Amino acid sequence: MNAPTEPTRDAVLAAASEIVDAFAATDGERYFAAFAPDASFVFHTEPERLADRAAYEQLWAGWVDGGWRVVSCTSSEPLVQPFPGGAVFTHSVATTVETGEGDESYRERETIVFRVEAATDAASPRLIAVHEHLSPMPDASDAS
Repeated sequence: MNAPTEPTRDAVLAAASEIVDAFAATDGERYFAAFAPDASFVFHTEPERLADRAAYEQLWAGWVDGGWRVVSCTSSEPLVQPFPGGAVFTHSVATTVETGEGDESYRERETIVFRVEAATDAASPRLIAVHEHLSPMPDASDAS
């Protein structure tokens, strides 16, 4: 039996960048393709955990139907923590979205957990996101 593959830092950064880039483009198809069907999502803006990708896709579709789109999304302060079989990626993210009622901007911290998925062809294994967690960035004036 082979030991699980530990992804490289560059592979994790590339997988995370694909997610951020797709989100920034409001490209739902590309964005959700980066998540496993059983991925879970915890967002401070939602009252409950989204237990799978389909639940988030439904929420996203409602946002888009209501006039929501991403204006900008910038990632900073990345931290990659690989382990055999996956990785944890954390970063700070600044996002501005357009809603049916105007623009909204957020500063948040995000964690994305990836697992290594075996390739179905001769390609190398790929990273797929299995969990995403967003929390608000604390206001610097709140620090003690």
